[in-house]
Amino acid sequence: MSVPVSVEPSPEQPPRRRGLQTLRTQAAAVPRAWLPGAVGYACLLIGLVDIASAVFPKLRHTKVHTFAGQLPGGTTTLAAAGTLMVGLLLVLLAHALRRRKRRAWRAVCVLLPVGAALHILRWHQIGPAVVSLVLFAVILVHRREFYAKADPRTRWRALVNLAVMGTISVALGLLVVSTRAGYEVGHPSLFHRLEHVGYGLFGFEGPLDYSSDRVSDLVAYLLGGLGLITAFTTAYLALRPEKPKPELTAEDEVRVRALLDRHGDRDSLGYFALRRDKSVLFSASGKAAISYRVVSGVMLASGDPVGDVEAWPGAIKVFMAEAREHAWVPAVMGCSEVGGEVWTREAGLDALELGDEAIVDTATFSLSGRAMRNVRQMVKRIERNGYSCQVRRVADLAEEEKHRIADAAARWRGTDTERGFSMALGRFGDPGDDACVVVTAHKAPEEGESGDDLKAVLHFVPWGPDGISLELMRRDRAADPGLNELLIVAALQAVPAMGVRRVSLNFAMFRSALARGERIGAGPVLRAWRGLLVFLSRWFQIESLYKFNAKFQPEWEPRFLVFPNTRDLPRIGFAAMQAEAFITLGMPRFGRKPQRHGLQPSPARPEVTEAA
Repeated sequence: MSVPVSVEPSPEQPPRRRGLQTLRTQAAAVPRAWLPGAVGYACLLIGLVDIASAVFPKLRHTKVHTFAGQLPGGTTTLAAAGTLMVGLLLVLLAHALRRRKRRAWRAVCVLLPVGAALHILRWHQIGPAVVSLVLFAVILVHRREFYAKADPRTRWRALVNLAVMGTISVALGLLVVSTRAGYEVGHPSLFHRLEHVGYGLFGFEGPLDYSSDRVSDLVAYLLGGLGLITAFTTAYLALRPEKPKPELTAEDEVRVRALLDRHGDRDSLGYFALRRDKSVLFSASGKAAISYRVVSGVMLASGDPVGDVEAWPGAIKVFMAEAREHAWVPAVMGCSEVGGEVWTREAGLDALELGDEAIVDTATFSLSGRAMRNVRQMVKRIERNGYSCQVRRVADLAEEEKHRIADAAARWRGTDTERGFSMALGRFGDPGDDACVVVTAHKAPEEGESGDDLKAVLHFVPWGPDGISLELMRRDRAADPGLNELLIVAALQAVPAMGVRRVSLNFAMFRSALARGERIGAGPVLRAWRGLLVFLSRWFQIESLYKFNAKFQPEWEPRFLVFPNTRDLPRIGFAAMQAEAFITLGMPRFGRKPQRHGLQPSPARPEVTEAA
């Protein structure tokens, strides 16, 4: 299916757009895309050699080491400590250098000559000094390769750096002390060596004594250098200006809602662009927008661009320019076939079928027939057990009931972290979301029992004027099996009266592979791929979601993953799992209660309520 698109005119571009256009031109002129990676790994290797030469004494015993005695002992001792500090910084900056970060390039341009000078000053290992100078010349000649700005950041990284660098410093310090055991006076224990390292990192004398003053000074300088690097990097991360986390501003939300009012029926995932932990970029004309979040260096969008299809190329160009500006890996999760065609054509990316979305036509849905026998029997059984359902718009709920549903959904959540990114809204009961549909299951407590009659909830977001898309499915774990089937059937039977004719259910990853792999005549490769998916279903809902959705005889709409290169897929997959909260990285939240799903609207967004 081909969609004609036209590039929208933009006679007067704002300064930021002109800056992005310049960055696109610079990035397109880069002749060697492989160079930053090679330079980064070379920087890492040089840093490791510097650390090893400073820590292990035997690496300094070269042919020219005999001339080192002509220099003052303090000079070579300080040079050894300096080499260790330079090596650690080069190792820390190597990854940022591979990602074309400009600040890392500036720091490495200073560290490489300093490291080379320290090697020459110590009169040994001339080779590493020459390699450092050669790499310095290379990055100077190809300085345009390193154009990327710094990533959005928070001061939590300072605490992470303190923990990681502190651990590394203690480990290296213990190695420094252990490699000079031949100069120790007496036979100190491991505890005394650790105590000496701890004092040395803070610049104090420890309990160990050495037979050589030069060795004692060298150990003190090396430990002090490790402590200084830990303190310096932590202070830098803590004191540098903090950039905000991804956030959908109130003004952006109003503009996105306006686009959804005009073009929201195109994509069932369009409403999820209103997640408030996403940022949004608009085309120059403002007729299209792309919401995204940056996770582990991946600029991750979801679904199709919001807005006029003819304006999509303009939004995609802005998106790709932003990715190049920061050297982020651009990727799109769950775009439609039309969206995949536009992304691949306009951005030069590749596409991979990720799975299928289950869409049910409410006008043709029926429980009659042999194909629906299992669902029909399950629904009747659960109704005989005393369960009933209510299907309402969120606008029809009282404030007290909104809170009750939100609290119940939080209690039924299986994890402390709210999951979802591409197909989840992350809130409930906001006045701007009054058009959402909520389905609740109820069962009156039996005689002698107490508790809430609310047992399960479904939450659907609008999909244009005549569709809804499933956002949340939660139930009481003590409820009877089959309750989810009852909720979906109740929704499919009730929403036609609300003017809804399309209902998007769960997304089934790799559905086609599961379906084809179980058919007669499937080849060994396809059967092996299906077997792997079934195995992974023990931890991820792959096969179970497919089989659950298939019960309702839906139409399957393929969804695609758009990515730059095959080698980026592992990184994109890891970032996607982080965004969906299947993998959580960060400091533990001691003493905090789990955040409940969907509190009432923020008081800072009155204009959103009015626009709704």
